[in-house]
Amino acid sequence: MTDHSAGADAPGSQTAANRNYFIAWRWHFYAGLYVMPFLMMLAVTGLIMLWISAMTELNGERALVTPTEAPLAMSDLRGRAEAAVPGGAATQYIAPLAADRVAVFKVDTGDAATTVVIDPYTGAVVETFPWRAGWYDFATDIHGTLLLGDLGDYLIEAAASLGIIMVVSGIYLHWPRNAGAGSMVVPNLAARGRAFWKSLHGVVGVWLSVVMLVFFISGLSWAGIWGGKFVQAWSTFPAEKWDAVPLSDKTHADMNHGAAKEVPWALEQTPLPASGSLAGQVAVAAPVTLDGVVAFAQGLGFDKRFQVNMPSGEEGVWTISHDSMSNDGPNPAADRTIHIDQYTGNVLADVGYADYSAYAKMMAWGIAFHEGDLGVWNLALNTVFCLGMIFLPVSGLVMWWRRRPEGAMRLAAPPRPRDLPFWKLAAVVVVALGVAFPLAGALIVAIVVLDLLVMRHLPRLKQALN
Repeated sequence: MTDHSAGADAPGSQTAANRNYFIAWRWHFYAGLYVMPFLMMLAVTGLIMLWISAMTELNGERALVTPTEAPLAMSDLRGRAEAAVPGGAATQYIAPLAADRVAVFKVDTGDAATTVVIDPYTGAVVETFPWRAGWYDFATDIHGTLLLGDLGDYLIEAAASLGIIMVVSGIYLHWPRNAGAGSMVVPNLAARGRAFWKSLHGVVGVWLSVVMLVFFISGLSWAGIWGGKFVQAWSTFPAEKWDAVPLSDKTHADMNHGAAKEVPWALEQTPLPASGSLAGQVAVAAPVTLDGVVAFAQGLGFDKRFQVNMPSGEEGVWTISHDSMSNDGPNPAADRTIHIDQYTGNVLADVGYADYSAYAKMMAWGIAFHEGDLGVWNLALNTVFCLGMIFLPVSGLVMWWRRRPEGAMRLAAPPRPRDLPFWKLAAVVVVALGVAFPLAGALIVAIVVLDLLVMRHLPRLKQALN
């Protein structure tokens, strides 16, 4: 593949294939200017979350205890947890990971929440600390919103959308033309200078391209516009399946804590059922208590780590859940969420993996893969992937630095071909991606408008950006 200088326009006598190469290169370059900073941020914060989750714990629940004949009653443990936080009320219970592990309660006092780690056999409080307020959740906030709320979410969504264009254009650029197919997957270690970095950049990008697309799509499916307004809305579990069950004004997403995503993706937008009717099937004898709800869950086969969310307000329900989204287990196919009327003890809703739509099932596995929850191999692969996502921007910067005209105060973009042809296939791909991912489409339109209407009439700006 010919290595072209950025200092001059591409010659008009080039073949159509070469001109197409320059077009793809320019799109890859300009998309990279926006995407690469976000890519590095996502990779660094992703590594932090990945290894905090793997090496430490989010709720102190790995602490060991000495088992005795039987654990204390749930109501007793709840009372002791609430006593550890003056004025507090328990709102969530996390069952022990194993017989020799602690139990965990979330105890609320106003707007504050405290984690209470407790010995289920003696009732002794092992430790207390603020709920989900550690480095993991700080990294999660940056990873999802840049600490900027919806604006940050939109900026990241735009970057991930353009990232798909980068992957497609990058594969096209690295496709072997004057070399064997092996050059696409094996770097040319004999090359020197920019050619070496170009080979290494391309090979790493190709090897990671499929994983990159999985990460982009799974991440975008959670984003505010493409995820929240499109695919998640279309793939959400329909509450209409719950026959004659009154619905709350709240959705399952209201059970999340801040930026932490703890509810299965397929249920986030599904309305919660409401307590206060005779609907549902008899399950727990009234009066409904934590003891009865936990015993019912265990009788259904909920084992080791599962969670119970306690009713909030007059319409609130008891919720039993075990899902990979909350790191309850490594198998998304074992997801199950059950809602129980707080007055009658009747089961109002029971949703499992089998009830998810096809896309929601794919997301259940995609998110578990995204978070490295599927085993040691997943942890290792995601670590290599994140390191690769740091390497690609760095190597891209090195290539630009070696290619730029020395002393020139300009961006040194890839040269724009003269007699620019209309590349139908590329146009179809770009338009399709722009329509499928609205924020990417908006940025594409902005770039085209800038190129056609602004830069043409501002020669100095055009020179600086080329």
